[in-house]
Amino acid sequence: MTSNRSTLIGRLGAGVLLVLASLFAGCAVGTAGLPPAPASAASADYSYVIGAGDNLNITVWRNPDLSMAVPVRPDGKISAPLVDELVVQGKTSVEVARDVEKKLATYVRDPIVTVIVTSFVGPYSEQIRVVGEAAKPQFLPFKQKMTLLDVMIAVGGLTDFANGNGATILRTSEGNKQYSVRLRDLLKRGDVSANVEMRPGDIIVIPQSLF
Repeated sequence: MTSNRSTLIGRLGAGVLLVLASLFAGCAVGTAGLPPAPASAASADYSYVIGAGDNLNITVWRNPDLSMAVPVRPDGKISAPLVDELVVQGKTSVEVARDVEKKLATYVRDPIVTVIVTSFVGPYSEQIRVVGEAAKPQFLPFKQKMTLLDVMIAVGGLTDFANGNGATILRTSEGNKQYSVRLRDLLKRGDVSANVEMRPGDIIVIPQSLF
């Protein structure tokens, strides 16, 4: 558990850590000065981008010997037949397919490649992170139309010591803008008006209650 926390904190970066520290300090006196998180946040043109830990199914039409399933390595690269080192992290499956076609064009006439992502982790910059008084603080791959309720179910809800209505969202996609969220109302009272959509890279900070 300690090593997992250290890894997570290291990935957040020094700038985000400073913001998180201020958030925890600010939550002690409430979040009245913060705007509520907008109910709708997802972008209609969002496309999933590949991250380390994903698995890709590469199909080369009429060349079964060149078709295979490959994992994305921790360095964000893949290796496949006739494709030694190819950076795929941060790209869509269509972009990777075109890159593989370019690599294979030296050996195969007019290659047609399809790439399908079969397991999803996503790049660190797009993962949803939950820190503080969640039952199971962790990171989650972002999914289109993912809501705050979806995230809280995945992390097992709140601890007994959580200040749920003092929680905040740090929205990295908007320059670390902070929003207030009402987790206690959502989870304990079933107030669906407190449910909001997530954005890639959101960090949910749940402080401890003082009482």
